Amino acid sequence: MEERREEIFSRKVRAGKRTYFFDVKATRSNDYYLTITESKKRFKDDQPVFEKHKIFLYKEDFEKFVDALGECVDKVKNDLLPGEDYEYKESFDDGFKSEPLDNDLSY
Repeated sequence: MEERREEIFSRKVRAGKRTYFFDVKATRSNDYYLTITESKKRFKDDQPVFEKHKIFLYKEDFEKFVDALGECVDKVKNDLLPGEDYEYKESFDDGFKSEPLDNDLSY
């Protein structure tokens, strides 16, 4: 059975029907990694169902990941959709306190 890893730092970003979770976690040997989770609320039989997709990002890949993400965002902002308003509007939820996950996937 997989153990839950302690979350060291968490950030939640609400984006329309999606919520993104950025969680820094530690391994048993105090190595650190990042999980990025996208949660989408869907309805099935009039009941909310949360669909999750998770990426594990390890420290040796941080710089390459950030560089590639930055290049892609810059391409859209500068070349594909110049002049768009990219101002952040309540994107970070500073009051978010991470708690251990259980089988409830509604986060």
